[in-house]
Amino acid sequence: MAPTISRDSLVLHKTKPAVVLRSSDKLEILFQDGKTLNVRPKDVVVLHPGPIDFSEMKAPPGDVLAAWELLEETTTTLAELAELAYGQYTPASAWAAWEWVIDGLYFSGEPDAIHSHSRAHVEKEQRSRAARAAEAQAWTGFLGRVREHRFDPEDSRYLAEVEQMALGQRDKSRVLAELGQAQTPESAHGLLLGLGVWDATVDPYPRRLDLPEQPPLLELPPLPEEARRDLTHLPAFAIDNEGTNDPDDAISLDRDRLWVHVADVAALVTPNSAADLEARARGANLYLPEGVAPMLPWSATKQLGLGLAAVSPALSFGLRVTPDGGVADLEITPSWVRVQRLSYGQAEELLDQEPLRTLYAWATAHAARRSAQGAIALDLPEVRIKVEEGQVAITPLPSLRSQDLVAELMLMAGEAVAQMAIERDLAIPFTVQESGEPLEPPHTLSEMFASRRRMRPGQASTRPGPHAGLGLAAYVRVTSPLRRYLDLVAHQQIRALLAGQPLLDEAALLERVGAAEAVGGAVRRAEQLARQHWTLVYLQQQQPAWRGEGVIVEKNGLRATVLLPALAWELRVHLREELPLDSVVSVSYSGANLALLDGHFKVG
Repeated sequence: MAPTISRDSLVLHKTKPAVVLRSSDKLEILFQDGKTLNVRPKDVVVLHPGPIDFSEMKAPPGDVLAAWELLEETTTTLAELAELAYGQYTPASAWAAWEWVIDGLYFSGEPDAIHSHSRAHVEKEQRSRAARAAEAQAWTGFLGRVREHRFDPEDSRYLAEVEQMALGQRDKSRVLAELGQAQTPESAHGLLLGLGVWDATVDPYPRRLDLPEQPPLLELPPLPEEARRDLTHLPAFAIDNEGTNDPDDAISLDRDRLWVHVADVAALVTPNSAADLEARARGANLYLPEGVAPMLPWSATKQLGLGLAAVSPALSFGLRVTPDGGVADLEITPSWVRVQRLSYGQAEELLDQEPLRTLYAWATAHAARRSAQGAIALDLPEVRIKVEEGQVAITPLPSLRSQDLVAELMLMAGEAVAQMAIERDLAIPFTVQESGEPLEPPHTLSEMFASRRRMRPGQASTRPGPHAGLGLAAYVRVTSPLRRYLDLVAHQQIRALLAGQPLLDEAALLERVGAAEAVGGAVRRAEQLARQHWTLVYLQQQQPAWRGEGVIVEKNGLRATVLLPALAWELRVHLREELPLDSVVSVSYSGANLALLDGHFKVG
């Protein structure tokens, strides 16, 4: 049976001292703040039998250090410790001695079994406490500096977690919590910008979306020895944006045949090779204004890019264009081609000359056929954003016939390959798009904007299906294997078919489609966010007084979406007056929150 705890005893309830007011099956105890509580006897520990007066609980003079030295590495009781340290065992000295036990530097244990620590233990604990005190002082100093919008070099260890938060590498930040800020990457980004830890040129979005920004560090094998058809006698043209460094398609005219030559990536990157697995994990090239993170090593472009050497290896797709703009008689062959590189602007000047004149006529016929089959053509403003040495250049891209030429011929190759795959039951990644609601051909910017909103996204599929937006019964992307992983997979299947080698089955193909689609969304999102980021940097740092024209492309009362063609930027505004769609309004830049990608503009 537990001993009876007498009235007026000094007891410990949890960590607080109390006096026993009434003792029976339950104890009524009184705390120093005047509050009372009924507890079980086993819920308290007796420190002194009393009597006790809280007004006399001040610790008497004593020498705890001397007591510890006498008791070092022995076990004692609270009564003995109080006698040694304070020369008496009273409620006040008992509580004072117990506080040293709670402190834990010299003693630890229970009232009837208190252990006196060794000198080595005490010295180690003193060093630890000094370090904690210094750390607490450093933390307090850091917070004070941050609140004053400054930081010192030694603060980098605290700011590292904020950077991790801004890059999406952690979910919580002690710094943000202490400052009362939201636990979000945007909040962390804003803090880093405000302190000057980051400047505006830091683009966090690829890392926030867990995308690599550097090329793969892999070696590729040399081009294999194999028969290639010599097509070097045909003039071939790789037409792309000026400054493009990864040309992977070119076009030729061979009497009544169109040839679309494509970089023969699958000759070097075979299924399940290290390069194939890396490209699968990346999904596509990541195109950022500040540079490109390719899905394949740069050596792939160096070896296979069309027109980068006097003669280039290619996988060439030859086809005939029917009178109604259809495609027929597809042949596919590994080849050697001699390619001349042209910008869209240079090609535009050659459209009235052969062979581009005939190729453009075929492209026009194919486009008309697609249009008759429900294709939707959009001509929304586009800009090229380029960052070099911290300077941002934004260049509106003109709508050129040469762009239509190249795009249409690439579609013709993709349509022909899709037809072949269906005829030969070849498992290949098709691109399909459901039709959704019927759309009228758009003509104005607002109609094109609305059409884009209503279109359902295209998707990769192992089964053929129509692509409503393109107006094609079936379509396979095959013209960018240096840039898109599923184009490379299509090439791997085609090459295996040509060589009579084992093909990937539908399950293996589905695995690749799923992997590419999973990362593809992050790639597109990172590119979109990076373009918004650098547009705002351009306005903030280089064009703070920017003014331009906007076009109203969407309305809901006086709330409207305005498209800025010069920046390819959409903004939501509140109009001062009722204006019709496609009205042109004057717009001026007035500031931005870069961390939130929030640009502020004034209309009128």
